[in-house]
Amino acid sequence: MFDYLHYVREWNFPHIWCSGCGDGIVLKALIRAIDGLGIRRDNAVMVSGIGCSSRTPGYVDINTLHTTHGRAIAFATGVKHANPKLDVIVVTGDGDATAIGGNHYIHAARRNIDLTVLLYNNYIYGMTGGQVSPTTPKGDRASTAPYGNLEPAFNISGLAQAAGASFVARGDVYYVKKLEKLIKTALQRKGFSLVEILSPCPTAYGRRNKMGHPVQLMNWLKDNTVPVEKWDKLSEEEREGKVRTGIIHDVEKPEFTAEYQKLVERFKVDT
Repeated sequence: MFDYLHYVREWNFPHIWCSGCGDGIVLKALIRAIDGLGIRRDNAVMVSGIGCSSRTPGYVDINTLHTTHGRAIAFATGVKHANPKLDVIVVTGDGDATAIGGNHYIHAARRNIDLTVLLYNNYIYGMTGGQVSPTTPKGDRASTAPYGNLEPAFNISGLAQAAGASFVARGDVYYVKKLEKLIKTALQRKGFSLVEILSPCPTAYGRRNKMGHPVQLMNWLKDNTVPVEKWDKLSEEEREGKVRTGIIHDVEKPEFTAEYQKLVERFKVDT
């Protein structure tokens, strides 16, 4: 049997996530991916900001950095730039990364710096009051939109691709084996690697939008996510209300810290 205790800080349990939240599922998928790839714990750094997702590093027994709201990618950029040999993983949420942290998200993707970003998308600010986030679907309710959200939702995977990321994928916590595989692939890629992860929030989002108990939220993921292989064969009408999952974008391109090192070598002076 897989030994999870080898990778977790037992003294920090029980965790703070609500019953039915998918964040614990992501935690286990991430640990299995790290173990499966043989990533050394002393060579890995996990960085997070603020939010439900950002509590993940507190439970993982590797080097961790819990930073300020929206600044996880900025701190991670500094860590990677200071020591490019480290495996740097960013754990963030839809609000943390694409609202207050939006510029950091865009420019880290543009630079194509070698970070693996796991972006939990639960369609709302779960921990800080249930406010509308950049991914709250239009018409859905939140504490700051009691009559329904008027704004269209961000396509955060599309944003990363357009900004310059070399690897972009989307998974969910229902199809957890597929999610683990996506995380493994992202960890092996050089450059800015994003895995957007659909994770249900039964307390702040599901309750307000009368989506039922946590099992019903998980079944929504089962019934409304479509692998990229099938997506391409669907008509526009068939895609309505569905979410594409799998590897969305995967290319090789120059990575920032490697390009910076080339610059250093060009101007190195022998002493």
